[in-house]
Amino acid sequence: MLKQTLLKATEQAALVLKEYFQKPFSISNKEGINNLVTEVDHKSEQVIFSVIKNQFPNHTILSEESGEFIQESEYKWIIDPIDGTVNYANGIPICCVSIGIEKNGKMIFGAVYNPFIGEFFFSEKGSGATLNNQPIQVSNKSNVSTSCLVTGFPYTYLDKPNGPLQVFDKLIRAGIPVRRLGSAAIDLCWVACGRFDGFYEHKLQAWDSAAGFLIVEEAGGKVTDLAGKYYNPYQPGLIATNGKIHDQLVQIINGGNV
Repeated sequence: MLKQTLLKATEQAALVLKEYFQKPFSISNKEGINNLVTEVDHKSEQVIFSVIKNQFPNHTILSEESGEFIQESEYKWIIDPIDGTVNYANGIPICCVSIGIEKNGKMIFGAVYNPFIGEFFFSEKGSGATLNNQPIQVSNKSNVSTSCLVTGFPYTYLDKPNGPLQVFDKLIRAGIPVRRLGSAAIDLCWVACGRFDGFYEHKLQAWDSAAGFLIVEEAGGKVTDLAGKYYNPYQPGLIATNGKIHDQLVQIINGGNV
């Protein structure tokens, strides 16, 4: 029932995204410039809440727009009703619904659905990862210099040592392609299915990465914090790779040469 509820919540929220895409809707700003929230974020979130609470009214929920609803439960749903809100608000179809489920602090399910290109990524702990019900796996590249990477830029501390701009500058000066899609959940899923060989970002929230990082791991990849140590979605920095380039990318991000 847990899996079925997750799939239903993700699919119904995606229908909301499709209904309002490229149509008029209200947009407001959260803290900081271009940190957008739309009425569609809230509508998507409400649909997800409704599906969850109908089946599991006692589960804890952590969601980007409404915060955390703590209950005495071993289960926690971690929700981003639209990952890539700036893209969505500008009619760019690189955005998705992202939902992860924790049990006793460990991720056990992840679902990421971009309805605009028809890609539904899913993982269950210990059971692998899929794209549209077909198994996926990470790439086989073994050197950062021949890899295709993806990243995102936070709106703060861009210029800190070994920060987003410095790392990006180092990589592109070495001729390494680094893309920026604007959706961390999609970035992670595209590492999981082998389109990218690695993803790094200096500042994320739990709802950005909870589902995607499990999908990467279940596809055979590796996910750590920026120092190359144990990752959990409640700390900001993340490196996700095919595993083969992981140590190299960790070194580069922490000041090493390409």
